[in-house]
Amino acid sequence: IAFYRAALGGLLFVAHAGITRQLRLQRRTDLLAFVAFALVGVTLFFTALNMAIDAGGVSLAFILLYTAPAFVAVLAAIFLGEKLRLVNLALIGVSMTGVILVARSGGGGIEVGTAAIVWGLVAGLSYSSYYLFGKWVLRRYRPATIYAFVLPVGALGLLPFVPFDAVRLATPALWLDVGLMAGLSTYLAYLVYYLGLQRVEASRAVLVATIEPVVAAVLAASLFGERLGTWGVLGALLVLAAAVLTSILPRNAPSSRE
Repeated sequence: IAFYRAALGGLLFVAHAGITRQLRLQRRTDLLAFVAFALVGVTLFFTALNMAIDAGGVSLAFILLYTAPAFVAVLAAIFLGEKLRLVNLALIGVSMTGVILVARSGGGGIEVGTAAIVWGLVAGLSYSSYYLFGKWVLRRYRPATIYAFVLPVGALGLLPFVPFDAVRLATPALWLDVGLMAGLSTYLAYLVYYLGLQRVEASRAVLVATIEPVVAAVLAASLFGERLGTWGVLGALLVLAAAVLTSILPRNAPSSRE
């Protein structure tokens, strides 16, 4: 699933960038940054998200995905020289408390186990790379150029793990699902999000994106019968609250290390 999503979505971006004459890098050295992001933001992220969904369900996976702002706060302090203030540490604590409460939840189609928690947190960590990479890359490139390189490289990273013998078992309905995931949930979603990120501040974009786990939980409940227990709902609210508050806090100017 992760491979075909990245490969087919990447082909759409390659076609887009080719038609609009955006299929080129300004500097060859930028390719190293693109490859590094592809391996983390596509190869690892796409894998971790699918594994988290497989291990614990849709709701749990997308709640843990929104630990990403907490990871951003820590990584921005390490790599961008942004100061990690007391309020940031407090919100990271709130987010982690939410994860612990979610881990205590179960039943109702939600399977909270070690694999689900670990893969969900890995998804959140790798998802945080979108902010760190986007902070740099959107100053230089348009979205079509970015993903025309990043998605195919990320798909290549997944290639060794794909059991192609299973393709013969795929039904037309399954290929329709994969095609919609590549076209709508990858090409269109990524294009619109990065176009929006060019026009509004990152904090507002993150606030709007926080509706993602809410929509995921509602759809998972209606389509698959997933229900978080009381602890899980409380934990989910803490994770989302921490994500919202972290995203709207003003950031200190980075040091010269950036």
